Amino acid sequence: LWVTGTILAITIGLLIAFFKELKISTFDAGLAASLGFSPALIHYGLMTMASITTVGAFDAVGAILVVALMIAPAASAYLLTTDLKKMLGLAIAFGVFSAISGYWLAHWLDASIAGSITTMLGILFLIIYLFAPSKGLIAVMYREKQQRTEVSLLTFLLHLKNHSEERERHVNHLQEHINWQKVRAKTVLDLALKNNMIVINNKIVSLTQKGDEFTSKAIDYIITNEDAQIEDMKDDFFLFRG
Repeated sequence: LWVTGTILAITIGLLIAFFKELKISTFDAGLAASLGFSPALIHYGLMTMASITTVGAFDAVGAILVVALMIAPAASAYLLTTDLKKMLGLAIAFGVFSAISGYWLAHWLDASIAGSITTMLGILFLIIYLFAPSKGLIAVMYREKQQRTEVSLLTFLLHLKNHSEERERHVNHLQEHINWQKVRAKTVLDLALKNNMIVINNKIVSLTQKGDEFTSKAIDYIITNEDAQIEDMKDDFFLFRG
């Protein structure tokens, strides 16, 4: 206990004292060197403390729990935020929560404490991995699906912008001209109507002013890659959020 407590106190003290230097040298070694820091010295100092902490923890709780506690809380926190201070706080909170809940789970099941804590860490990571608002698997899959649909929307609008013949803009022939399946064509058509980008008169599809402006801005953005062109569209379309 004394050994672990001493290592904890030293680690926290060094983290507080050299947080700025650690942050800069870790994420931008060139900037750290230009500011007079030694990225190599800071790196090896960090590795030394990590090694001391790992060896001390191995003696206290064993290999499985050490590996789990070094990976799972940090990985879980990384999925929820990009702010380093918040990430550290969340990682600590996840580790403490998993340790306490894992201990009581082991007590309830009369099982291994290390195994139960590791199980709780795994469950916590799995939940966050699936349901994290921006980096979770479900959110990423939804965003990719929306982006695919919006790319199809842009393709559809470009088709309308570049074809003035009524035959090529007829509802019944759009699927044939753009070579889409019926379900996909309907999805894109509904999205364009919902966003007031097209109008349909006598089954002939035409761009609205909004649709024409959207298409022009999107093309300008693709060519110039300047965010100012599409700033007002980021709230409505995943395609332009990066």
